[in-house]
Amino acid sequence: MAQIFPEWTNNLQTYSALAVVLLLAGAIGFFWYLGSPQYTDVGYRPDQPVPYSHKLHAGDLGIDCRYCHHNVEKWSVANLPPTQTCMNCHQLILPASDKLMPVRESWEIKAPIQWVRVHDLPDYSYFNHSIHLNAGVGCQSCHGDIAHMEKVTQVEPLSMGWCLDCHRNPAPHLRRSNQLTNTAWTPPEDQQDFAEQMIKEKQIAPPYECSGCHR
Repeated sequence: MAQIFPEWTNNLQTYSALAVVLLLAGAIGFFWYLGSPQYTDVGYRPDQPVPYSHKLHAGDLGIDCRYCHHNVEKWSVANLPPTQTCMNCHQLILPASDKLMPVRESWEIKAPIQWVRVHDLPDYSYFNHSIHLNAGVGCQSCHGDIAHMEKVTQVEPLSMGWCLDCHRNPAPHLRRSNQLTNTAWTPPEDQQDFAEQMIKEKQIAPPYECSGCHR
């Protein structure tokens, strides 16, 4: 008697189960990526109340990051620059520019400029800028090459996994103190030897446990 169904149907259940597993894995991966900081946060580039160009100020003019963010080596928070910092220069430079109208208004009414935060960690995460800078981690490692950005853009996910990758292997990010604000820095040939020496001298031991970042 001739077979009613072709031979390949003997494995139909196996194929079906495999297809279901692959579809579920694909769906989970798809929605995991859509909900991850890599998708939701990287590339975030909000408009600011003042069209401030980091490329002009930090790049072309070579103004050190710490002139505006002057507490970054002392405080856990990298302060947003007060209007006074802007007016130190702009009382004389382009004092009548339309682009600087919000700055002049802020100065006159003594109210801070409402800058929009680009790199905004959740409240349940603790990050200390001063600890990282004093350990030798430069601005570029988290913020990218800001000196070439017209408008600041988030270039790293700042996720827990991303932070832990650096905590487990900080050596590639450690640099000499005179290179901390160099946003075009690349590791030198002796990077590994230098980093090992720094880790030993400064007793750098980034935490892996939850309490290191969640307090």
